[in-house]
Amino acid sequence: MNSPQHSKLLHCPLDQEPLVYDSQQNSLSCLVCNRVIPIKDGIPRFIEDDHLASFGRQWNRYEVAHLEEDRQTFQAKTGFELKDLKGKRVLDAGCGGGRYAKLVAAAGAELVAVDLTHAVEKARALCQRETDIDLNQVQFLQADLKALPLEPASFDYVFSIGVMHHDVNTRDLFDAVAKLVKPGGYYAVWLYRRNQNWQERVNSLLRSRTIKMSPERLEKWCRLGAFLGSIPLLNKTLNKVINFSSHSSYENRVCDTFDWYAPQYQHHHTLAELLDWFEAAGFEDLEVLPPEKNGACYNWAYEKNLIIGSGVNVQGRRKKQL
Repeated sequence: MNSPQHSKLLHCPLDQEPLVYDSQQNSLSCLVCNRVIPIKDGIPRFIEDDHLASFGRQWNRYEVAHLEEDRQTFQAKTGFELKDLKGKRVLDAGCGGGRYAKLVAAAGAELVAVDLTHAVEKARALCQRETDIDLNQVQFLQADLKALPLEPASFDYVFSIGVMHHDVNTRDLFDAVAKLVKPGGYYAVWLYRRNQNWQERVNSLLRSRTIKMSPERLEKWCRLGAFLGSIPLLNKTLNKVINFSSHSSYENRVCDTFDWYAPQYQHHHTLAELLDWFEAAGFEDLEVLPPEKNGACYNWAYEKNLIIGSGVNVQGRRKKQL
């Protein structure tokens, strides 16, 4: 939170009562249930990160933002045009290190960027470095997406890229965030795609070991994966069996590989599942967003669910109230 006036936009997740800013304690409080929310480094802390602590570590440790690439990825995975976001209220549900939050804020949106972990600190710092961002229009929160301190049906655009599948139950997270979209507003979600059964078994076996490793030990293995990802033959064959990143940047490859193997939860979903969730939550005009990459071989492997780390990606519009 950049200034106390933002407190009027926040509600207690327990009873939906407005939160009051206490300048002496630098905190927010609910006058009904007496809950106190500390503000640290300008960010209200509604929760301490637990099973996703690895994300806070990786996003604060690595520099993985690339402006043009991030712009292309944002548009591909949300279907939103940045020029359409100016003056709109937008929620980044799981902002991580803030690559996409920065783009949305620079586009002139009224942005709320939320993450469960202290990665939100990196997101805030990233936006603070940009001279074309009005920080009075940007709010950062460390909070659980299933219990957000925000008014239901209050956002014009909501997006979540690669986040919800790391919760204990993806559907619960999807439904909780869906409730924040205004009637007529837009919602875009990207989730890990379910691969072939043999790939799922190999991945589950590997991750059953990696999630028990210390971050330092796992990072050593991820650096090996980043090296393998630089070898053209291997990053098009072996990583269909054992996932490691083939990004052009070494630092991104380390971070992406760590991102895959560290989190406690990692669920994979089908397109049919995600479409059903959108329909059940009251969305229409559903659009299945295609992958960023293209090419005959890639398209064939993608359609066969052979590309580990690829996604299912849908955008929809919430039905207007009659």
